[in-house]
Amino acid sequence: MITNTKLEYKGNLFPQTIINFEKHVDTFTFQSKNNVLLRVTILRDSVIRFRYTTDGRFDRDFSYALDDDYPKGYNELDFSEDHDFYVITTAKVKVYVSKENMRIGIFDLENNPILQDELGFHWEENMEYGGNIVKMSKLSPKGENFYGLGDKPSHLNLKGMRFTNWNTDEYAFGKDKDPIYKTVPFYIGLNQKTAYGVFFDNTFKSHFDFGHERMGITSFWADGGELNYYFFYGPSLKEVVKSYTLLTGVPEMPPMWALGYHQCKWSYYPESVVTNLAKKFRDLKIPCDALYLDIDYMDGFRCFTWNPDYFPEPKKMVDNLKKDGFKTVVIIDPGIKIDENYSVYKEAMDNEYFCKRSDGPYMKGKVWPGECYFPDFTNPDVRKWWEGLFKGLIEEVGVKGVWNDMNEPAVMEIPGKTFPLDVRHNYDGEYCSHRKAHNVYGMQMARATYEGVKKFAYPKRPFIITRAAYSGTQRFTSSWTGDNVASWEHLWVGNVQIQRLNMSGMGFAGTDIGGFAEQPSAELFTRWVQLGVFHPFCRTHSSGHHGEQEPWSFGNDVTDIVRNFIEIRYTLLPYIYTMFWEYINYGVPMIKSLVYYDYEDTQTHFRTDEFIFGRNILVCPILEPNTNGRRMYIPRGKWINWWTGEVVEGGQEVWVDATIETIPIFIKTGSCIPKFPVQQYVGEKNIDELTVDIYFEMDSHKSKIYSDAGDGYDYKKGRFSLRTLQLIGKEKGLVINQHKEGDFDAEYKDFRLKIHHLPFDVKDIYVDNEKVEFINVKKDNHFELAVNKEFSQIHITAKE
Repeated sequence: MITNTKLEYKGNLFPQTIINFEKHVDTFTFQSKNNVLLRVTILRDSVIRFRYTTDGRFDRDFSYALDDDYPKGYNELDFSEDHDFYVITTAKVKVYVSKENMRIGIFDLENNPILQDELGFHWEENMEYGGNIVKMSKLSPKGENFYGLGDKPSHLNLKGMRFTNWNTDEYAFGKDKDPIYKTVPFYIGLNQKTAYGVFFDNTFKSHFDFGHERMGITSFWADGGELNYYFFYGPSLKEVVKSYTLLTGVPEMPPMWALGYHQCKWSYYPESVVTNLAKKFRDLKIPCDALYLDIDYMDGFRCFTWNPDYFPEPKKMVDNLKKDGFKTVVIIDPGIKIDENYSVYKEAMDNEYFCKRSDGPYMKGKVWPGECYFPDFTNPDVRKWWEGLFKGLIEEVGVKGVWNDMNEPAVMEIPGKTFPLDVRHNYDGEYCSHRKAHNVYGMQMARATYEGVKKFAYPKRPFIITRAAYSGTQRFTSSWTGDNVASWEHLWVGNVQIQRLNMSGMGFAGTDIGGFAEQPSAELFTRWVQLGVFHPFCRTHSSGHHGEQEPWSFGNDVTDIVRNFIEIRYTLLPYIYTMFWEYINYGVPMIKSLVYYDYEDTQTHFRTDEFIFGRNILVCPILEPNTNGRRMYIPRGKWINWWTGEVVEGGQEVWVDATIETIPIFIKTGSCIPKFPVQQYVGEKNIDELTVDIYFEMDSHKSKIYSDAGDGYDYKKGRFSLRTLQLIGKEKGLVINQHKEGDFDAEYKDFRLKIHHLPFDVKDIYVDNEKVEFINVKKDNHFELAVNKEFSQIHITAKE
């Protein structure tokens, strides 16, 4: 007779002595005495994967996060061993695996430590759910700083903090609230001038501790699954971010209109409100490319339907908006109303596409339509079905974009505000509970939405926006930071979040400008627009219950300032389009925190406010009320004040004047900034001439200008234009060389070069060795020059 049935709590368990290893091409597998396996895979010289299992076998190798097109390959790979260690050496790093306890040490080729295990891999048996709680702890030297982790609303530098990843609908979240909407389990360590990264690819609830519990120790762990992480070596911070971004993937080029200004509210209805909104934008000549419809456009909040009372002829309305340059974007949530007369519900029921509880009942939850069931987006058949549902909205009605909300997934009136943990998921054939699928639910919904919009928008490009995400979601969609608050604190939070998301691979992101909850003051709204136009995704959104939040809602003075800043964004569209091209081709963040821009300058390690927009524009928002300026840090180099033309030497903190009409903006010397004329929407004007502002520097500096058709996929067939302008500044002259790649011929025929801050008086100008006349020489030798866009070299000489 069994009398003792209590399971023994064993506490933390550790690998024992290594007794065996195998090498297969780029992969090394080590086995411990207690049957722990460590598999080390060399993806690149500076990218290494570490994967552990505790029962002597690995499950199917599957990840939603990784890009199938990630470039693999290495230059060198050697293996050796001594009495205490196995040693794996690439062209960049050495990996030491302890024979005694499987602990890892990663060093550069000069044997300087980069990242070393403290306790290393260990685990704890999960008595409640089965499986293991998997853990890793690393040594953190004094002075090390940490960055990344996606949308955390905390200081940019994560040192001394602790976080949890569990996608959560957190309405009106506050500073340091954790967790919130997204899971990006990737962090960057920066020790002196050496940077590395860790991506913990585990979709269970995960946790990170950067010296919060134990000083000098960094740890990460998850409530289930494998201890599976990727190590990235720089040594520059830029290389770390690039490697992670390319591993998890980048999007396609967006349609250029998606980079314009967007206006949204919960909710614009009925149709007359939408058409009057559009008319007001055009009457006031405030540029705008997209108008959004929130849940009230639906019939009883049923997805893929239209309310016949509010929008009796949706196609006609969408077509009329299109004629005036507006693209229509609509919201789609995951909750499907339980209604036998609703075709979407019936199809899903007939095919068993909804999530079920562990004992068989459907996962029922209350959201906007009332009681709903929820599709299992981790099932490929469900994603394919969901894809087909967009035919009506996109192909038939003409909607241009879709906005996925509530996809954490959020559920009302349930503890935890999400699915119970026993809900079952397909997980692409790796059947599991919600514990494992929760953090990727929103990602897979956005993926299915992307495929649907792409299919029915073809040959045009899709535009998707999501609230919830997991690493790699950026391949399918843009994102925003969720239900923020109209407060000065949230203006600061939003600035940090967008910097952090860009450093975490999710570049196409923005905030709800002005704040979603509560009502901003005129000053706060103004300052938020002044920041928001310098974010990759630029949208005002608000809860209409708190008041109006259109550009004209705060009086004529604010309207004029807001119009001016939106116009600045529209003039910079070729610059923004180029920085997007650099992001998708080279993994370069569109928004660069100062620590990313110049990590070797220790003054940047704790800066949160200033950032670099693209390659050459320094922006610093005004984050406090009742101020006409602020102190800010100017990074090393020379910078020119956008408003005054004053040249400022970097590497110092300075006071910058900024009345309500301005914020601190600086241009790096040596830059070429391409500009369009102001348009009310993308494509409104035929652009015959591209303005390029050129800022002299006594050095050599390259800038790029990328263009294509602005929509469609011909750019993937070589029909793009990539122009590289090289400035060579000298005491007695300036040379501008141009190199062009690609087959696309942009509509503009000429460049209007506006050359600033020449340190000499101009004698002659030669374009491709032919002397030309020039005019408009102004104070401080600012002048303009119109040239054919196909020039190869411009040589400006100085008077003796």
